[in-house]
Amino acid sequence: MASGGLKTMASGLLFLNLIMYVVVAVIAGWAVNYSIEDSAHSLRGASPPVRLFPIYFPMGNLATGFFVIFALLAGAVGISTSLTGLRDVTEGYPASMMSAAASALVTWTLTLLAMGLACKEISIGWRPPSLRALETFTIILAGTQLLCVGSLHAGANAAIVQTPMGIRARV
Repeated sequence: MASGGLKTMASGLLFLNLIMYVVVAVIAGWAVNYSIEDSAHSLRGASPPVRLFPIYFPMGNLATGFFVIFALLAGAVGISTSLTGLRDVTEGYPASMMSAAASALVTWTLTLLAMGLACKEISIGWRPPSLRALETFTIILAGTQLLCVGSLHAGANAAIVQTPMGIRARV
């Protein structure tokens, strides 16, 4: 079994990330819904290239569409990773800890992609407060998810070290 301190830290980070990923998914989902509802109205007088662009957002700047889509994807994957990670950490077996660590690493890479698009959106210029909140949560999540990945990998290592050789062969 994994050591108690690492399990507690990993569980705390997983729970914190779960709440933050829910917030990211809700804000990104709202932005997608707003875009779908408002794009027909705002595209009436637009030129044909804008009409053909599949990710047009009537708010923000040109990076907004990509950022919102990837933030929604990172939020959905982050929610599922955090939920399954909490279950895996409570078990504490080496295989379950490695599973949680691997899925957390995938979620971190998706969050980094969304964070990069958030940084691009910030550098381009003006955006509404709702998108600024989404950018802030995405950038903070990139750091907390990195800490979570590190604690899960350390917990997996501790679980492997603490497991007797006879049990390792059966698991």
